[in-house]
Amino acid sequence: MDATPAIIDVRGLTKRYGDRTVVDHVDMRVERGRIYGFLGPNGSGKTTTIRMLCGLLTPDEGSGTCLGFNIRTESRRIKREVGYMTQRFGLYEDLSIEENLGFIARVYEVPDAKRKVQATLEQLGLASRRTQLAGALSGGWKQRLALAACLLHDPQLLLLDEPTAGVDPKARREFWDHLHDLAASGLTVLVSTHYMDEAERCHQLAYIAYGRLLAQGTANQLVAHAGLSTVSITGPELGQLARALRTHAGLHVASFGTTLHVSARSAAELESVLQSYRDDRLQITPVETNLEDVFIALMQHSTDNYAS
Repeated sequence: MDATPAIIDVRGLTKRYGDRTVVDHVDMRVERGRIYGFLGPNGSGKTTTIRMLCGLLTPDEGSGTCLGFNIRTESRRIKREVGYMTQRFGLYEDLSIEENLGFIARVYEVPDAKRKVQATLEQLGLASRRTQLAGALSGGWKQRLALAACLLHDPQLLLLDEPTAGVDPKARREFWDHLHDLAASGLTVLVSTHYMDEAERCHQLAYIAYGRLLAQGTANQLVAHAGLSTVSITGPELGQLARALRTHAGLHVASFGTTLHVSARSAAELESVLQSYRDDRLQITPVETNLEDVFIALMQHSTDNYAS
């Protein structure tokens, strides 16, 4: 049994709405100071899981702790120690950056609130924009303000629900640099994302599809455990080739610009299909399997829990 203290330790977490099971017996363990990436398609249950962890929803089944508190009976205590950043910007657009943070500090009854707001403005690089209205900010600056609001009450855990959706690559990179600085200081981060470059920056990953946790571990562990063989294909008429390859069970096909990635459970299985498509115009090269190849394969084996 792992003796390392866990910030999140839950077993059998389950949530149903009517006859739909949107989170289906999920087990998770997250250690202090780690960035835990939560991946999966829209509607997969990521947000519902996050809300159960921070006390906003009560699970129908399952048990465990978050920050040492029982997720069923001590949800109010969990909420005081968590910073939760939702998918949509939730602050007041007609207030300035500084006014928004001041309001949040009062809500949380932050001691020495004025000093804490000033320190947070400096920490997130917002001091020079403190008087700017939140509604006039770009997506990247709104994101930074939302993160600042999450940090004001010195939480032990950050729960970030697709925080970089719609944000430009430079702002996303800066945001993740902030997350790593926070994790290095001992803060634990659970973040859901659709971006593979962000997934690779997490210490540990979990992949959930249609309510079921399909895989978890480090990026290298997930790739190794998948055991896929992958090739890249370049040449003419790749769209037509991709459509043809997708008719073969067991093959996982993804387009990357002018290249196809094709994966299968073994090199022999891959070759048995590809040999009938080989011609002098195509260049087929073995490549290392990446996270996106793995997640495409996982998705193709998943069943939509909302499908009729």
